[in-house]
This record gives sequence, C-alpha cells and structure tokens, in this order.
Amino acid sequence: MKWTEDRSGNVEDRRGSGGGGGAIVGGGLGTLIIAAIIFFLGGDPSSILSSGGGSNSAPTEQRQLNANELKVREFVQMVTAENEQTWTKIFADNGMQYRPAKVILFENTTQSGCGTAQSAMGPFYCPADQSVYMDMSFFNELQSRFGAQVTEFTIAYVMAHEIGHHVQTLLGTTQKVDALRRSGKYSEADMNRVSVATELQADFYAGVWAKQTDNREHILEPGDIDAAIEAAEAVGDDNIQKRSQGYVNQESFTHGSSAQRKEWFMKGYNTGDIRQGDTFNQLLK
Repeated sequence: MKWTEDRSGNVEDRRGSGGGGGAIVGGGLGTLIIAAIIFFLGGDPSSILSSGGGSNSAPTEQRQLNANELKVREFVQMVTAENEQTWTKIFADNGMQYRPAKVILFENTTQSGCGTAQSAMGPFYCPADQSVYMDMSFFNELQSRFGAQVTEFTIAYVMAHEIGHHVQTLLGTTQKVDALRRSGKYSEADMNRVSVATELQADFYAGVWAKQTDNREHILEPGDIDAAIEAAEAVGDDNIQKRSQGYVNQESFTHGSSAQRKEWFMKGYNTGDIRQGDTFNQLLK
C-alpha cells in the first residue's frame, strides 16, 4: 500500500499512557477467544462491554512508544485521513454532510462510550461516542489464529470496515437495527440475519472506500486487494466456526460467510457506488 502525505487529527493514541484496569468480560481464556470472535470487525459491542464481571486487570506503567509504534500511529493517521476525505466526497456527492469518526489506539484495556474495551475484543466501532477502538496486537491474532497474512492494507481494510459502521450510524442504519433488536418482536435467528446484513454492508463500504480512494490517491499496490479479501474470508463465520468448534451452524451466523464477505467487499470495490450496497433487501427477502 502506498502512503500518502495526508494525516488526520482525529486519532487519539492511548498506548503507553499507563492506566489499565476495568472489568474483564467473563473469566477464562475461552471466554476471551469467544469475545474476540464475536467482536472482530463487529458493530455495537455495548451489551457485552457493559455487562462484564470478573476481576480488574493490573494498571500498566507509563512508557515511551518505540519507533515502530510511532510508525503505526502515523499509518493509522494516514488511513483515517483517507477515510475522511473519501467519505466527505461521497456524502457531498449525495447531498449530505460527513462527520468524521474518532480513531482510538489503545493497549490491553481502555474506556469507551460503550463500556470497557479490551484487546481480546478486536477492533470495534462504538456508536455511543462515534469512535473506532483498535488494539493493534489483535492483528497478530488475525494471522496466527485465523490464518490471514497481515499487511498494511489488511489493517486499512479493517479500519475501513469499522468506519463503514460509522457511515451506517450517520445514515441512520445503526439506529434502525437497534430499534428492531429492542422491539422484542424478532427471534434470535431473525436478528442474526439482520446482523449479517449489517456486517456485509460494512464490508461493502470498505470496498467502496478502497475504490474511491485509489481513484483519488492511487494507494493500491499489487496484492493489496487480495490481502483484504484474505482477511475478510478469514473472519467469515463459517471459517471461525470450523476453527473454534469443528462444524458450521449457518443459523448462528452474525457476520456472514467467507464467500459473502468477499462478495460484498468486491461489489463495493468493483462498483465504487454507495447506492449499490443495500444488503438488507438482498439478504432479508
């Protein structure tokens, strides 16, 4: 992935600042793995984040960030800026105004508008404070546990997916989905299908972002789109279920299969048109 000169001021880096503490969701390693599976590339995590019990983690000492960590921050600032520029243009082209999300880098644990955030949950978007939370150590898990080869564009894809959830909040999609969930009128299976449509639309938006940003800045290099597809497929529900429990239960899907995640990311990339991403009508017929 080619770097640009753009940097966003909407990135907050909490790494190395000390702090720590906060509730641990559940209690054992198995629970943490489940939490990672549930929340990686997910939407609103508030129901679990705010309900956690367990013990407090020990505070971390303040420390200076090393050169690699500073480079990571700069990369995140660049990708955030490219998301802001691309979505500002897309919204303007459709007669709307884009409001940027905040991106927060942390390590181990931090506080979010949705409750206590922890590294085991993976990157997530919190609608309550319209912020994306990322502990970069989770990308090691993506490679070692889920089998994806992590590149710079893998990280860019994940960020674009999470900011896709922010786009959904700005467009009112998140609020409509939450209203359906709170209504109590729909079964768990029904809401799982709605969740899949929500996640696949965020994948679609990530593809739109990649296309539009490359048109403007020529950021893509050979292999970048393949890296995004590999990451999307790695966190497909079928792949995760096979790895974690040895079998696939399609009714319990919440994010979509590997094939679906690839399909909708590529549809976004091939069309570059936000209007082509109505996953709800496509999947909930």
